[in-house]
Amino acid sequence: MSNHSDTVKAKASGHGKSELAGENEARFSIQPHPAKTNDPSDLNQPAGGGLRSDPVVGAHHARDPHIPKQDVLNSLEQPLSREELRKRQAELNK
Repeated sequence: MSNHSDTVKAKASGHGKSELAGENEARFSIQPHPAKTNDPSDLNQPAGGGLRSDPVVGAHHARDPHIPKQDVLNSLEQPLSREELRKRQAELNK
């Protein structure tokens, strides 16, 4: 079976059978692991990508509630009453 696959590979790559026998053989080696210690946090990159670099996700780590200034609160419109909300709901559901 391996002779057949070698023949197919040789025809597909345009190489003869003599070249496949030795020089063009794939070589694999074991690469060193990037960790210096056994602590998994050593692999965390402080400026890395992912959720840590997204400022929008960083908003979920806020410590105190946001209280708007008084001028912002004064510029907001008054909330509608329950009756007004029910009328609006009936209009939208028609």
